[in-house]
Amino acid sequence: MDQPVPASSQPPGTTVTLLAPRDGGVVQRTVLPGGLRVVTEAMPTVRSVTYGVWVGVGSRDETLAQAGASHYLEHLLFKGTRTRSALELSATIDRLGGEMNAFTTKEYTCYYARVLDTDLATAVDVVTDLVTSATLRTSDVDAERGVILEEIAMHDDDPTDVVHDDFAQLLFGDEPLGRPVLGTVASIRGLSRDTIARYYRRRYRPENLVVAAAGNLDHAEVVAMVVAGFDRGAVTLDPKTVALDPRSGPGPTPRTASVGVVERPTEQANLVLGLPGLSRSDDRRFALSVLNAALGGGMSSRLFQEIREKRGLAYSVYSYNAQFADTGMFGIYAGCLPKKVDEVLDLCREQLDAVVQHGISDEELDRGKGQMRGGLVLGLEDTGSRMSRIGKAELVYGELMSVEELLGRIEAVTPDDIAAIARDVLGGPPSLAVIGPFAADRDFSRAVA
Repeated sequence: MDQPVPASSQPPGTTVTLLAPRDGGVVQRTVLPGGLRVVTEAMPTVRSVTYGVWVGVGSRDETLAQAGASHYLEHLLFKGTRTRSALELSATIDRLGGEMNAFTTKEYTCYYARVLDTDLATAVDVVTDLVTSATLRTSDVDAERGVILEEIAMHDDDPTDVVHDDFAQLLFGDEPLGRPVLGTVASIRGLSRDTIARYYRRRYRPENLVVAAAGNLDHAEVVAMVVAGFDRGAVTLDPKTVALDPRSGPGPTPRTASVGVVERPTEQANLVLGLPGLSRSDDRRFALSVLNAALGGGMSSRLFQEIREKRGLAYSVYSYNAQFADTGMFGIYAGCLPKKVDEVLDLCREQLDAVVQHGISDEELDRGKGQMRGGLVLGLEDTGSRMSRIGKAELVYGELMSVEELLGRIEAVTPDDIAAIARDVLGGPPSLAVIGPFAADRDFSRAVA
């Protein structure tokens, strides 16, 4: 079906259908006063519902002094509201046999609960309450500071996680996209209650929120529940609120041919070799995703076969493709014995160069498409994944493709598309992040030449 008008052009108080039953499910959107969007997908054959509130704020929206504030705030919202304590928030959902959680990324934050369809009203009330009416008490800020510092320490103890942060920092420098979502020990220690509260009030605004729900539900009933929840909360649906400052200016300019080495006395070397990628609005992203699947997306991929199966050089090796609003990154991860790192890097470069020069075979193209098709469809088998799909689409893409349309875009990728995107994205000099028992001046220049 034709894509309806974007939410920015939809009058408040109106409802449009984004996807009809023939497109796989009824998805509707209502725009409320103040700009809050409510999107739902009706799944009448299930007995559960997942309800989520998506906030258009993540670590890339933070100044250096605010680094880690988005994730810190995610923790604090579960510490209590004007009407519920932290225990009451969690106990209310536990009593229903449901689950409630949240996550923060570089560009958005999501709070959600999954419950039986008969308990949807309670889930809406609890999640909306914690998002709109958090008290952010100084005592909770101080107590949770220790929890987040422990989370950072746990993250830093795992080089398989840290090396990805190091690669992002190499690629984007000291721009927000190059910083870890968790922040740093120094930034978390420096965040005050007042700084976090101002960040909360400024960012958690109706025009910056999307409510999404999927499962056995009625759209009009969900809208009524959301309106009631916001009417009780501190974040009101006020059409006269001052507009939120948009993310402005050009995106960061990624750097290439950089090498970063972190010396650690580990038994395994961890490395990420990669380049700038595509933004999530780039139509070529479908071709890059198929190429990623063929290069390093599964056990039949080139990297897995060449590095693990044929030579036994690594237990874990894969490629990945991350997309942001205005840029992206493409990386190859491998973990290997330190003495094998040069051989592994040579093979990674060899495979990168091969796809740039010769593309991939027809068989690899078919496998890559099949892997993407299966991952897409099988990943939408529950209400949580359906809620995430429509919520993220509304918040960050501004459009919602049907599953059939997405499958069609994957199937339409041609060998020429793969060859072109390989040249455009993988043809330049890569950057390299390494963690292992290597001196900081260890020469890895050959891998990025």
